[in-house]
Amino acid sequence: MIANNINIKTVKPIKSDIYIYIDMSRLQAEEETQKAFGWAARDSSGILSPFHFTRRVNGDNDITIKILYCGICHSDLHIARNDFGISIYPVVPGHEIVGVVTQVGKKVDRFKVGDKAGVGCLIGSCGKCENCQNYMESYCSKTVYTYTIFYDGGDKNYGGYSDVYVVNEHFAIRFPDNLSLGGGAPLLCAGITVFSPMKYFGLDKAGMHLGVVGLGGLGHLAVKFAKAFGMKVTVISTSPSKQHEAIEQLKADSFIVSHDMKQMEAATGTMNGIIDTVAAVHPLKPLLDLLKTNGKLILVGAQSLEKPLEVPAMPLYGRKLVSGSMAGGVKETQEMIDFAAEHNIEANVEVIPMDYVNKAMDRLAKGAVRYRFVIDIANTL
Repeated sequence: MIANNINIKTVKPIKSDIYIYIDMSRLQAEEETQKAFGWAARDSSGILSPFHFTRRVNGDNDITIKILYCGICHSDLHIARNDFGISIYPVVPGHEIVGVVTQVGKKVDRFKVGDKAGVGCLIGSCGKCENCQNYMESYCSKTVYTYTIFYDGGDKNYGGYSDVYVVNEHFAIRFPDNLSLGGGAPLLCAGITVFSPMKYFGLDKAGMHLGVVGLGGLGHLAVKFAKAFGMKVTVISTSPSKQHEAIEQLKADSFIVSHDMKQMEAATGTMNGIIDTVAAVHPLKPLLDLLKTNGKLILVGAQSLEKPLEVPAMPLYGRKLVSGSMAGGVKETQEMIDFAAEHNIEANVEVIPMDYVNKAMDRLAKGAVRYRFVIDIANTL
């Protein structure tokens, strides 16, 4: 008996009563995919282990990237452990992907085999809406993420903790030769997450005073970009121990311990803007008090919906603004990467082998990394 809904091809009989039936739809599906290998989380424990899967073959508008390095973003940890309650397992995390192009489609004109390329947070969008037309694909309602976060019933995407990635060339980033792949990988998420709001809100002008709340993966890059823009930078942190690295290593101009009221009061009304990278619940009024008239507080940390921040109204009457921002679109990400290469901006990273990833996730959960883990995919996967 032959199952329904199977594309059947009848092959010439070997004997008069024996026929071979071939499921052509399955063969066609296999021809349209290629084998891939990575590490995946299977449940909310977040523990990653080796995982075989398939990716699509290279299409006319696609490039195939042999992954060399992939950064570990804090959102990878959240999704692997289902902290937001939306994870669809198995999950192969990773959206700070860099490598070398091994194949290009016949309609590709931005890349050739052998080029360095990167993939950030998104790999697709509708291409038609106002956001897409204005190169703000990350704000499109139909954004396709590098690995599946919000499952809509379509094809499931697996991220960069793996050996190969296939992507439409529009969503790939050209990687400059003078930017190291390991140090540059985190720029594709952490870098653009702070660069984008600084540019959009005008917090990129020489002589301006910028506050940076939190000195982690996002915060240390905000300091580097701000200094490259010629700004005065103050790091605001709960950890006095970070003062030395903020000023001596990252060249911030000053440092404030956020729970030291004397230090906070002394800086009242001095800042044009603040980039707040902290994801944990924290009071916003003390930060708003640091802003000048027309000052802007921009939130970029991944906040929990269950524990929202409270925004007090009274401090806003000084024409102060509280806003939020995600990673920028593809055009802006390319601009950021080129700017980083021009000004020698890279993330401070700890490069790790693939089999260390679970220990790295535990350390990341405790904040025990300066400032970003990057997996050496090519040599250790």
